[in-house]
Amino acid sequence: MRFPLVLPLAGAATLASFAAQAETVTVATVNNDDMIVMQSLTEEFEKSHPDINLEWVVLEENVLRQRLTTDVATQGGQFDVMTVGTYEVPIWAEYGWLTPLDDLPKSYAKDDLLKPIRQALSYKDSLYALPFYGESSMLYYRKDLFEQAGISMPEQPTWQQVEEWASKLNDPENGVYGICLRGKPGWGENMAFVSTLVNTYGGRWFDENWKPTIDSPAWHEAISFYVELMNKYGPPGATSNGFNENLALFAGGKCGMWVDATSAAGKLYDAEQSQVADTVGFAPAPVAKTPKGANWLWAWSLGIPTSSDAKQAAKTFITWATSEEYVKLVGQKEGWTNIPPGTRQSTYENPNYQQAAPFADFVLNAIQTADPNDPSAKPVPYTGVQYVGIPEFQAIGTQVGQMIAAALAEQRSVDQALSAAQRAAERTMRQAGYYD
Repeated sequence: MRFPLVLPLAGAATLASFAAQAETVTVATVNNDDMIVMQSLTEEFEKSHPDINLEWVVLEENVLRQRLTTDVATQGGQFDVMTVGTYEVPIWAEYGWLTPLDDLPKSYAKDDLLKPIRQALSYKDSLYALPFYGESSMLYYRKDLFEQAGISMPEQPTWQQVEEWASKLNDPENGVYGICLRGKPGWGENMAFVSTLVNTYGGRWFDENWKPTIDSPAWHEAISFYVELMNKYGPPGATSNGFNENLALFAGGKCGMWVDATSAAGKLYDAEQSQVADTVGFAPAPVAKTPKGANWLWAWSLGIPTSSDAKQAAKTFITWATSEEYVKLVGQKEGWTNIPPGTRQSTYENPNYQQAAPFADFVLNAIQTADPNDPSAKPVPYTGVQYVGIPEFQAIGTQVGQMIAAALAEQRSVDQALSAAQRAAERTMRQAGYYD
């Protein structure tokens, strides 16, 4: 009679002892939808890896970047997995802050990773982060509103056309704005979009000698256009709107058009998340004077800092979370429009995804044609479409983003904003030794 009591107690003790020995992996990530899904699947991972416990730190984009940069630079060791992008990875790899990922298991199928994304996350031919989702940028629009206004979307829209369409679609009395664009300041927030706008107007961040070119005719034309467009036809309070805020606005039927990341497409086509799922259309990112640099290239990715004391367990997790099997798991549990896109060729060959995602081939082409090595009509000494691949850009981009946001909020003129941005960039680059 005592055995039924003794056995469960012994089993419980054994399990408690095993759990106590489980290694904890602390994951820092951004509060985007795809990462929230990843966090929600913690139980799935821990069930198949009972020797690993996951702990999550989920932060808004600008805050995440500040926390991670401080921790990795000081070798603080707070995190075992860091969500980083194509900007940080080569720089941090060169500094020795990230763990190389050379000995991936054969089952991971590294060659299945899309080449532009794989290259962007490499340093000296070694991968230093694994892509969780990849993206370019595109134009989303409301097909129903376009039809009502008698507008036909051309194969390649221009920004001049976008302005004309925005004037026709703008209906603030009924809660619909002609266009939504990023306005929240940050090098990866408003400046991700603004940089592509400047590129297509023929501008660049630096000339061949690393001299900033912010106070230039191309920048003036691009930023003046942006400020006027948004103040005429954009939603109020646009300087508070980044990717997540604009996604919510468009999905809620508040925007006639939106130019942003291709990774939003799945959310907008999901009727459970989007009120406009049956009316959303898509087109290439608009161009102005040149098509060069009009659409960006980015991948939110998972890297392991060298300061981590749980590297092997962290590697087990990131290979799981970026695998083809994970993509299938999300497709089965959350629906195929909700899988993390833009990383694997197999995703775009999957019939389930092709059926659910009419935008799939379009997005794949946008990612494969974005060229971070040739982002501007004029020669540049840097790599990156919507950012500049140097350590100093994080500070410069954030400063310039704040000044552009001030111009958008009409707290200062475009001339004042760009003049101040130019001086700040020159000071930073001179102090960093790029020129005397």
